Order: sequence, then structure tokens, then C-alpha cells
Amino acid sequence: MQTKQRAKLNRTITLTDSEREELRQQLVYMPIDEDTDLMNRIICADIFDSIQYIPRKSVDLLFVDPPYNLSKKFNNNSFSKMELSAYAQWMDSWFKLVMPTLKQKASVYVCGDWRSSSAIYEVLSNYLYVHNRITWEREKGRGSLKNWKNSSEDIWFATVSKDYYFNVEAVKLKRRVMAPYRHADGKPKDWNEGKEGNFRLTHPSNLWTDLTVPFWSMPENTDHPTQKPEKLVAKVILASSRPNDVVFDPFLGSGTTAVVAKKLGRNFFGIELEEEYCCLAQKRLLMADQDSSIQGYSDGVFWERNTLSLQKKQAQQKESSPTNDSAQPENKLAEKTLFE
Repeated sequence: MQTKQRAKLNRTITLTDSEREELRQQLVYMPIDEDTDLMNRIICADIFDSIQYIPRKSVDLLFVDPPYNLSKKFNNNSFSKMELSAYAQWMDSWFKLVMPTLKQKASVYVCGDWRSSSAIYEVLSNYLYVHNRITWEREKGRGSLKNWKNSSEDIWFATVSKDYYFNVEAVKLKRRVMAPYRHADGKPKDWNEGKEGNFRLTHPSNLWTDLTVPFWSMPENTDHPTQKPEKLVAKVILASSRPNDVVFDPFLGSGTTAVVAKKLGRNFFGIELEEEYCCLAQKRLLMADQDSSIQGYSDGVFWERNTLSLQKKQAQQKESSPTNDSAQPENKLAEKTLFE
């Protein structure tokens, strides 16, 4: 396969021919033996052929980033734009097959854009309790001369039942305080004063402006055309699953959902049709063994955008502190907030 010429500082994850050959051996292909353990494995197959092998009522959290209703090429495969009603029918055709894999208290998140969002709501509302529509800001794109720049996408949040898990404490956002009000005694009012600056922890809303779409200088970046940020998926996983829960992504792409699930101590099932993306996902899973960090998430909280230098500074201060507890569990795991 022809290799792209890249700048020296480009950190995009790529594959060599020898890596592809080795990584293919770690994937699961059709036909699948009934005795094959699919937990924490990537199935390289079409969803319609392979969904039957995902165990019934085994999934705690479903995260779906399907092809949007756009004509787009995904390496050797492509998706063609269709009428909105036809897109809704296409979505229903595979979503009804996914439903039996969900536990009674499972949560579901489905990504889309302004074109496909209404179809997604239509399908989800036929099967689930729909609770919210998250809108997240994406900075990529050059805009248009005769239209508003499209710089947002949607994520629909739904559940199988009215009884579901949601951990708001795990997904608070650390923001800089622009108006640091104080009590009469001089102490900070609902914010924290530290060497790295003045910040407060805020409850998460359905408008996410703290995300960065992966690009060439980010270590999570791949050549997948619609890759989601690890930080985005981390918010979903931490809010709607517990450690050791099972996360399922039937359109796995370059593996972000599986990688973040692994970094945060969850299990996963993943299905992806395009072999090149499956290999990239498998490589990223191996890389996660050496680096479990998630850009924009540290010390149990999510940070607003453009604060990476502050995050590193705080981490260095914590490491040099004589009271530093180096034995604190990995990632750790996020179920704790910075200020308790």
C-alpha cells in the first residue's frame, strides 16, 4: 500500500505492511465459531452478518457513530446520500438487530449531524426513552460563501428503561473563573484558587465546547475521515457506565470507542467493515497498554479547551509534591473529581 508523505512532527497513527499482516491475525473474521470469545475483540465484518454473534442482553452502553446521510468514502468502502426517509429506514434495519444485545438498564448514544438528526430521533423514539440531544462544537472546516459554517454535530442520548445509570460527578468540566467572586471573609465563592489559576468545576450540559477534532499533531489521530475525539467518548463512557461494564460500538471505525473503554477499565465489543480501520483500531489498543492518557482529561476531571500546558504543569506539581500518592489507581478512573 502506498504511503503518504508526512511532516516530521506529524503524529498520525499509520500502518506498515508488516504491521497489517500481524494485526490481521488478532481480528475476528466471518464465519465466527460459536465458541469464540468476542469480549474485547474487534470483528471485521458487516454489521448485518455479525450482529447475531453479540450475546443477548450483554451490553451496558451502546455508542453508535454510523455513516451520516452524506456521500462519503471510507477507504475501500463508501456511503451514498439518500432521501431522509430512506436513511431512517436504513438506520432502523440495523438498529432493531442491535436492540436484543442491550441490557434492561442500558444507555444508548447515537451520533449525527443536522441532516440526519431528525431521522435518528425518529428511530430511537420507536425503541427507547429519549432523554436529550447533545450538541458539540467541532472546529474543522473552512466554511461557505453562501451559508453558515457547519461547526456542530449531535449526539442523541436514550435508554432502554427509565431506570438507568448516570454519574454526573464523573463528567464535570474544569473551567477558568473569569469573575472570581469571594465571600465576605475573602474565601473563593464556588471556585478554587490554585497555583495554576482560578477554576471551578461545573456540571455538564448538553452543549459541549471543550472538544478538539483529532488532527495531525494529536497522538490519537488517524486517517479515518470522521474520527471522534477520545475525550468525547470518555465523557459518554464515564457518565453512563461503571468499571468493567460492556460497551458496544457496531460502527467502530478506527477504534476510538474500544480504545477509550480499555483506558477507562471497561470491556467492549466492536464491529467494523473496513479492514484497514480494524487494523488501526487494533494497533491503538496495543498502544493503550503503554499510554492510557486521554487528552483533555486528567486527575478525574475534564478540562476546557486550550489548557494542556496547565494540565501538564499541575501534573508536574503533583508528582513533585511530598504528599503525592503515586499508588492512586490508574486513570483513576475517573470516578473521582479534583475538588471533593
